[in-house]
Amino acid sequence: MVIVATERKPRTRRPRPAPCEPCKGAGEVSRLVRVGRSRRVIGEQTGMCLACLGTGHASE
Repeated sequence: MVIVATERKPRTRRPRPAPCEPCKGAGEVSRLVRVGRSRRVIGEQTGMCLACLGTGHASE
């Protein structure tokens, strides 16, 4: 009895999705926090990116 090895097909990887434009792949974006009548800036606040919903990948 002769055992014959079969050829393995090379594995192809799926291409990585492009990073999201607004958050640059981080999944979070920062917004300015404004207060008062003159709407002066007091700091920044981070939140989930609404374009990719926090995944960091561009939606198609």
